[in-house]
Amino acid sequence: MKIRIRLIAIFFLLAFPVISKAQTHKVILDTDIDSDVDDVGALAMLHTLADHHVVDILGVIVTSDDQYAAQCTDAINHYFKRGNIPIGVEKGISLKHFSKYTKEISEEYNHNIKSSEEAEDATSLYRRLFSGQPDSSVIIITIGHLTNLRNLMESEADEYSDLSGMDLIKKKVRLWSCMGGMFPEGKEANFYRPDPESTQIAVENWPVKVIFAGWEIGNEIITGSDFLKKSLPEESPVWRAYQLYNNFQGRQSWDQASILYAISSSDDYWDLEENGRCVVMPDGSNRWVNGESSNHAYLIPKMNPLEVAKVIDALMVGFYSPDF
Repeated sequence: MKIRIRLIAIFFLLAFPVISKAQTHKVILDTDIDSDVDDVGALAMLHTLADHHVVDILGVIVTSDDQYAAQCTDAINHYFKRGNIPIGVEKGISLKHFSKYTKEISEEYNHNIKSSEEAEDATSLYRRLFSGQPDSSVIIITIGHLTNLRNLMESEADEYSDLSGMDLIKKKVRLWSCMGGMFPEGKEANFYRPDPESTQIAVENWPVKVIFAGWEIGNEIITGSDFLKKSLPEESPVWRAYQLYNNFQGRQSWDQASILYAISSSDDYWDLEENGRCVVMPDGSNRWVNGESSNHAYLIPKMNPLEVAKVIDALMVGFYSPDF
């Protein structure tokens, strides 16, 4: 059965567009790995891509007030033999427990971080990671709310760089791939909950290219059901997280879509709307204002979401082909 599933997955991968292997993409993932399980799927995708030298995971920023989110992230990274990936959190906030899986993953799997207090400060980590990278080389992928991104933007010179946060972004960041908003307009959780002010500030003032993967993109892409259950070993924290979340009933792939866009060189998955910009209201709702092209763009569905789901599912469970 396992061999048959592997062959099917490789067939899926060979059938779809090529992810560029000309360079290793340097990625920082900013995630609210707590209330939904698609964050786990997105992190699993990055580990598959890192196994094949498509990405270099520089660090993970945990933008969450779940008290086990940092430990859960660390446990997943350890499982994939990347326990040295630095993890940053927002300091000084009140933490609580509400996730269906973070506590269980942190208790059942090995990790080094014992509490959120042991993780690095998110802003300092962003700045430290930037300082060691070539200019215009870093991709930031946000799959949660934007508090830590705003804090980075508003940061001042420190031990890692004499540049302000905005100038450091302009110097080091190539792309921001953002799972957030609804397009052409609507109200989506990453934008309005729990910190719409940071969304407004980040979106309005972001200085380089940003591509929004809106709610409507991932909502049609269902992954994490039978294929994942049968393809992963039960000792995998990814398997366990999807079991705990909804027992493999399938889940929308909002976060995974932003990963796939950021690392794919293909234009077969989505088109881009580039004429205009995204405007965020005080309540976190957003709308696209048509006009001259800007540094903003959003994804428009192109490929059948069932076919995109096959690609994402395969990457989540570790299948990869050099021809993908």
